[in-house]
Amino acid sequence: MILAVGLFAMALPAPADTAKEAFVSANLIGVFYHEMGHALIELLGLPVFGQEEDAADVASVILITSIFDDETILDMAYDTSLGYLGEVTLAEEDGEIAWWGVHGPDEQRFYNNVCLFYGSDPDMQSDFAEDMGLPEDRADSCPEEYDLAADSWGAVLDDISGSGDSLRLGRAPDGWDANLTTRLIAIEVADLNSRLILPEALTVNVEPCGETNAWFDPEAREIVMCTEFAPHLEALFDLVNADP
Repeated sequence: MILAVGLFAMALPAPADTAKEAFVSANLIGVFYHEMGHALIELLGLPVFGQEEDAADVASVILITSIFDDETILDMAYDTSLGYLGEVTLAEEDGEIAWWGVHGPDEQRFYNNVCLFYGSDPDMQSDFAEDMGLPEDRADSCPEEYDLAADSWGAVLDDISGSGDSLRLGRAPDGWDANLTTRLIAIEVADLNSRLILPEALTVNVEPCGETNAWFDPEAREIVMCTEFAPHLEALFDLVNADP
């Protein structure tokens, strides 16, 4: 991997009060970094060979494994993977899988997520891969998959390394310390500003959207994180932790 440890010094998120809060926080960070992947593709004019949504999923994992310490990475690997499993369960309950969608099916995104996290440190994450039911046929290729992703995104992140203020906080309901989502995003924006300098300003907003969603708007040069995401993730936590 090209990223230097000195550049992306290991970071710790704010401690969560409960397992549910940790789950919600991990998945919010995963979603935010996914949108950062879209933003980097647009702002840096990066080529995308394949589905851009897949590239953004990969960017999210690479940012997590580049920034956080080993223990936190493992915790986030579990939580984000279980987040995908929750979405799989919801889709099955609704009886509808959006094969036509721009995102891959959630079950495939789950296995891709598990594979990349496992591939980042196979020795430390072997129990994680087993707990997530990663088939051996896929597990064998995961270290190579991760190395390819890390070399690709690592070179991009190295090129924009530095400290600045190119990420800017925009709209937030009731301020940036009003709830878990706004506090978390404010922390992540400040942390990314200590690591990356973008070629253009990028605004991050938290706002009600009328749906569970998040997106990067290339025309406005902004990321929108919807306030509906946190309660949705709380419901997913209850779903994946329900007694069988």
